[in-house]
Amino acid sequence: MLQYIFNVLSAPDYLNTIYTRSFMAFFVALILALSFGDRLIKILHAHQKKGQPIREDGPKTHLQTKKGTPTMGGILILGAAIVAILLCADLTNPLVWVAMLVLLVYGFVGAVDDYTKVTKQTANAMTAKMKLLLQFSTALFAVLVISYLMPAETRFVLTFPYLVNVSIDLFWFYVPFAMVVIAGASNAVNLSDGLDGLAAGLMIIALPVFMAIAYICGSEIVNDFYLMPVPYGAEVTVTCAAVIGACLGFLWFNAAPAKVFMGDTGSLALGAYLGTIAVMLKQEILLAIVGFVFVAEALSVMIQVYWFRHTGGKRFFKMAPIHHHFEQCGWPETRVVVRFWIIGVILAVIGSMAILSK
Repeated sequence: MLQYIFNVLSAPDYLNTIYTRSFMAFFVALILALSFGDRLIKILHAHQKKGQPIREDGPKTHLQTKKGTPTMGGILILGAAIVAILLCADLTNPLVWVAMLVLLVYGFVGAVDDYTKVTKQTANAMTAKMKLLLQFSTALFAVLVISYLMPAETRFVLTFPYLVNVSIDLFWFYVPFAMVVIAGASNAVNLSDGLDGLAAGLMIIALPVFMAIAYICGSEIVNDFYLMPVPYGAEVTVTCAAVIGACLGFLWFNAAPAKVFMGDTGSLALGAYLGTIAVMLKQEILLAIVGFVFVAEALSVMIQVYWFRHTGGKRFFKMAPIHHHFEQCGWPETRVVVRFWIIGVILAVIGSMAILSK
C-alpha cells in the first residue's frame, strides 16, 4: 500500500526501496505489538478464566508459575505482522499473498485448537488427523503456487548449502517433500513453544538469515552469490521484517515470567511461515541447519515415543520435548531458554556462511 502511495505522490526513490519498506514493516509491526499487547492480554484474561491448561505430567514448577496465564497471544503476532505487510509490501507480488495465506490459515487452525483447550480445559483439543489434514492441504496449495511461479528449469530443484552448483531435480516428488517441510516446520516450532520466550526468540534469530537470502535471490546481485535466482523473491524480505518485528514486540510480554503464551495460534503459523519461506527460496536443507533447535525438539518427541513403545514404558529423555528434559535435570527455565537462544545464534551464523559471495 505504501508503495502505491509513494508512486502517486512521486516520493523520492529511496522511500520506495526494499530496504526502506522492510525497515518500515519491522517498526510498524513492533509498534503495533507493543501498543496492543496489554489490551489483548486483558481481553484474553476476561475470556479465559483459568488460562491455558498446564500439563499435569510436566515440570511441577509450571503448575505454580504458569497457571492462569492466558494463551492465544499469537493473535498479537499475526495481527501486527499482517497489518505491517499490507501497509509496506508490494501487494502485486504473489509470494506476499502466499506468505499471508499460510500465516492466516495455520493461525486459524491453531486458534481453533487453543479455543477448544481453554473452553474445555484439556490439553488435547483438535484431533491430530484433522489438524494434519488442514496443515497439509494448505501446504499443498502453497507449494503448487510457489512452484508455478518458479522457472521451469528450477521448479522442482533441491539445492544443497555449502556445495557449489550441486542440486537435485526431484520432479513431482518435490511437491510432497516441500509439503512435509512446511507442515513439519509448523509442528516443530509448536513443540518448541513450551518455555517463556523460547519459540519467539528462536524465530527472531532464524528469520534474518532468510530475510538476507530473500533479498539476494530476488535482486540482480544474486549472480555474485552461490544462490538460485527467485522471481518475486526480494519482496519476501518485507514479510520477514514484519514477522520479526511482531515477534520482538510479542516477546516483550512473553519473556519470563510470561504475561501471555502465543499458543498454537502463533506457533503453528510461525513454523509454517518459516517453512514456506525456505521453500520459496529453495533453502529447505538450510532450514534444517538454521532451525536445528526446532528439529531437535521434534526429534526428541519422536525418539521418546519410539523408545517408550519398544522398551515397555521406559523413557529415553526425562521428559520430551527436550527443553523439558533439561528442566528436569535441574536447569532453571531462563537458563534453558537463553542457552537454546545461544545455540540458535551459532546455527544462524553457520547458516549465513552458506550465502557467502563468490
